[in-house]
Amino acid sequence: MADILKPLIEQRADPHIYRHSDGYYYFTASVPQYDRIELRRADSIAGLADAAAVDVWHKPDTGPYSELVWAPELHFNQGAWYVYFAAAPSREIKEKLFQHRMYAIRNTNANPLEGEWEFMGQIDTGIDTFCLDATTFTHDGVLYYLWAQKDVAIEGNSNLYIAPMATPWQLAGPPVMLSKPEFDWEIRGFWVNEGPSVLKRNGKIFISYSASATDENYAMGLLWADASADLLDPAAWSKSPAPVFATCYEHGIYGPGHNSFTTSGDDVLLVYHARTYTEIVGDPLWNPDRHTFVKPLRWDAQGMPVFGRSSTL
Repeated sequence: MADILKPLIEQRADPHIYRHSDGYYYFTASVPQYDRIELRRADSIAGLADAAAVDVWHKPDTGPYSELVWAPELHFNQGAWYVYFAAAPSREIKEKLFQHRMYAIRNTNANPLEGEWEFMGQIDTGIDTFCLDATTFTHDGVLYYLWAQKDVAIEGNSNLYIAPMATPWQLAGPPVMLSKPEFDWEIRGFWVNEGPSVLKRNGKIFISYSASATDENYAMGLLWADASADLLDPAAWSKSPAPVFATCYEHGIYGPGHNSFTTSGDDVLLVYHARTYTEIVGDPLWNPDRHTFVKPLRWDAQGMPVFGRSSTL
């Protein structure tokens, strides 16, 4: 059996690393207890491993966002820090799904590990169904919201949607669906498209996403559009029919996914979570051993990203 490669940070799923203009790397992720949002920062990727984790927000004891805090992402939008996350009113499953909705908190302090966080409320998409995994990005002066949500008319747990934003906590237009689970590798265990992340390079906008159940079947797909295209036009987007990143039995890395992108110098780094074993006891959701890994992203002659095999730096 091949040696298991070392994670950057253990027991942190849905990892998000953001490199800010202040030179620091900021890290957040789902914690195994799903009860809070924590942030850490360092002046290098490696430094995040030992950086102090600061709890900046705790879920309330009751209410619509009092359980299962999932997949926080830290973004600096229009002069302030925002964390986008999903949470549910309980752990109850209704019609095969949890009851998550999406929320935002804001901090105007220069250092988001300090200062007060203001709860900005629910991000209302106009569709009152299970939703999660929001990210944001700015292109040609427009701030976009990108997320996963259930459509009751479409089979599966979630599809990928995009919309422009009026403010960093309010949408300016209706959701546009970009992708739904349709290929065999996207529907193993569960029909899922989730965890989108955006990368702008080589005249294109790339959206990575994750699909299937969160065990060793979990894998990543890719959408892309020309940077000059109308990003709200589904026809502008192409979709890879095959996964771009999946379990590597040789390296002992299983179910890689829910990624983000960051940079080191001119290099793009792929940040993702994965497990180092497959013998999960019980529901994979409650297994804490999804670890944060980081590896370089490569590029082919056509300017497309090459994710390679699951490995580390």
